[in-house]
Parts: sequence; C-alpha cells; structure tokens
Amino acid sequence: MPNLLTRLVRAAGYVEAKAAPLSGATVCFYGEGRPVWTDRDGTALAREGFQRNAVVHRAVRLVAEAAASLPLTLTGPAARDGHPLTALLARPNPREGGARLFECLYGHLMVSGNAYLEAVCLDRIPRELYALRPDRMQVVPGPDGWPTAYDYTVGGRTIRYDQSSNPPPILHLGLFHPTDDHYGLSPMEAAAVALDIHNAAGSWNKALLDNAARPSGALVFASSSGATLSDAQFTRLKGELEANYQGALNAGRPLLLEGGLDWKPLSLSPKDMDFVEAKAAAAREIALAFGVPPLLLGLPGDSTHANYAEANRAFYRQTVIPLVRRTADSIAHWLEPAFGPAVLEPDLDAIEALAPERESLWRRVQGADFLTEAEKREAVGYPPDKPAERP
Repeated sequence: MPNLLTRLVRAAGYVEAKAAPLSGATVCFYGEGRPVWTDRDGTALAREGFQRNAVVHRAVRLVAEAAASLPLTLTGPAARDGHPLTALLARPNPREGGARLFECLYGHLMVSGNAYLEAVCLDRIPRELYALRPDRMQVVPGPDGWPTAYDYTVGGRTIRYDQSSNPPPILHLGLFHPTDDHYGLSPMEAAAVALDIHNAAGSWNKALLDNAARPSGALVFASSSGATLSDAQFTRLKGELEANYQGALNAGRPLLLEGGLDWKPLSLSPKDMDFVEAKAAAAREIALAFGVPPLLLGLPGDSTHANYAEANRAFYRQTVIPLVRRTADSIAHWLEPAFGPAVLEPDLDAIEALAPERESLWRRVQGADFLTEAEKREAVGYPPDKPAERP
C-alpha cells in the first residue's frame, strides 16, 4: 500500500521516476524512516557528545573544572600541616598537579559515569596517583559478585590489578546505575536522545547551507505533445543544477527554467519543522542531565533563575559540592590503611559564588551574644580553639 506522501504526489499529478532519463518529471522527496540513535557505549558517547557537541563539551568542562578547583582540606584529629595525604593530593605524580588530576577524574565521571584512580605504592604507602581511562578498564568480579581485580588493556597488552592488597591499587568511582552492579551511568547516556536530536539539528543546518539553493522538490517537464526529456537534456539539466545551484556560495540564486519546466516544492521548511526550538529544547535537556543551569551555558529561553549569580550558587550547591564530597570521602576511605583515619572536606570558603551566603552566616553568628567564641568559630566551620601563634 503506498504511503501518504506517495498518494499526495500521485494526486498532484507527479510521475514516479522508474528510469530517470525516460521520465517526464524528476521527483526528489523524503521517504519514511526510523531514527538512528547513537550507541550507548562510552566511546561512542564521548565521540558524539564531548567531541562533537558544544553543549555537552561545555557542560562537562564546567562541572569538571569547578569541582577540581575546590581544594580538599583535612579535618578532624588527623588535621595538621604537612600531612602526607594532603601532600599526595596536592602533587599526585611528577607529571600533574592535583587540580589537573581531579579535572581528568571528574571529566571521566561525567562522560562515562566511571572513573579510576591508580595508587603506586612503595612499602605499602601510596607515592603517586594516576587517573586511568574508563574505556580501557574492565571489572573482574569474584565468586560473590564483588570486584576482585581490574583489567586495564592498552596497546594489545592487558595489566591485571589485584585488589587483595591493602590499600588496593585501584579506586573505582561510579555514578549511580539502577541496573548495573559494577559500572556507573553517565549523564550523557541519560541525555542521549536529546544529544542525537541536537546533533541532527546541527547536521540539518549544515546540509541546508551546503545545499542552500537546491531545495528538495520536483522539476516537472510538461509538454502538450507528450514528449519527454532526452538523455542529453536530462544530463545537462542535472549538471547545471549541481554546478550552479548547489553550495553555500550559490545561496539565494534564482532558479532559471526553460520552456516546459516547472518547479514544484515538496519539502518542509526549517520553520515548519521548528528545528530552532527543537534544538534549544534538546540543549536544555542536556544541561538538565548534567546538573548545569542552562543560564550558565548561555542557552536562551530559560527563566528558572532570576540572575546569573543565583544560577551559579545553585550549580555549586546542587551539583559541584555533592560530587566533590562523595569523591573526597571515597579517597579518604580508600587510602585509610596507609594514612590512617582522615576526613577530607571541600573548602567552601574558596567558592566565590557562595561568598554572599558566607557573609550572611557570619553576620548572624556575630550577632548571637549567647554563643561563646569557641561556639561561634565552630558554627562557621573553624576549629573551636585558635591555632597557636608562631613565634
């Protein structure tokens, strides 16, 4: 049974092209099809998302750079200047500083939902830390289902990291995945449909520029005597269309038709398809999946936050700080056998976006006359006792 578009073409009097040169009309139209979605593996998402989509690229960098810029401070009884754990995090290896390592770590989490840290130990004390690529890592589960080792494959060679040592050589960080026991769920995978729509809209606009003055439709040759185009006429007409009416340089050039030729447009315009709004809606969905207010990405049509400062505060409170705290807690627990019990906390005083909230808290605490000085210091996040002054 012919589809709807075929019936419309026949009703309009257009002739289906069986053998193009022998037909009296050349018909170009869109057929029915199914959407093609990006594979859900980490490599495909990284390629189609982070490498080829500006919204995903900026969202990942915004989260990773903001989280990596937060210094981790040691609190509790183990807190002291020059602690080996803080020294290791400040300079994890000879090639990278702490901010660079954590930026890579958070970037892997955002793109693939998984991140891996390797600890290089000497006498069971971690001396260096390295971030390993998630697409090269594979979990080796034990009889009880929990990971007993990790296989890292690169250059055709596989290295197995046995997790039986204390501390184990690999720390696996993963975002919550409801249906997978070992691997995390990437925000990009949750936004994969919006990502494909956004990329497809960009490809459409690019193709529209490349073929600006060659609109989809039909060139109909009408002759009262029933004559059709000859092979030479058909070839010449096709060559003139490709040479003179295709490409960005020919955009807007009028189509010149000889006697007997009539242009019948069939395609829907970008306005009819509403690609601009569809692309903007897809971009907002991507930002939502990453926990980034659309206002921070420069996306139009979002009025959730009154101003940029409010959006920035929401970004830190709802996305960056929870991510950093989970990561810091995992690292402290992972390295506890080597450095002893420790509590790592992000230094919130280093966040400029939260300065108004901090100033408001200080004013309220300062005005609380019923609190002692030690209680006031503790209320704003400082130790109850002042550090001893150095001579």
